Amino acid sequence: MVLRLRRRLQAARPAVAPAGPEAAIRYVFGPYADQALRVAGCESGLSVYAHNGQYHGLFQMGSQERAIYGDSGTALGQAQAAYRYFVASGRDWSQWSCKP
Repeated sequence: MVLRLRRRLQAARPAVAPAGPEAAIRYVFGPYADQALRVAGCESGLSVYAHNGQYHGLFQMGSQERAIYGDSGTALGQAQAAYRYFVASGRDWSQWSCKP
């Protein structure tokens, strides 16, 4: 599963990384982008700097999830980590407080 995700991300990678949270989320989540944008908008206001206790970033992932799925200071890195979590969870948003 991780190898397929890595191949998808590498195959579709544009010459220039997407700029801004919305573009990064659309790039990473593909057909799930509209849902992901609603979740991230509710969770963080689309801010990579959002913090709420142990929860950080666009998708407000907790410290345990960040340790497993990755962490980054960039919108692209945070979207990729959230996508890994989303896929590992069966493409289900139940682990987030906000739903699409």
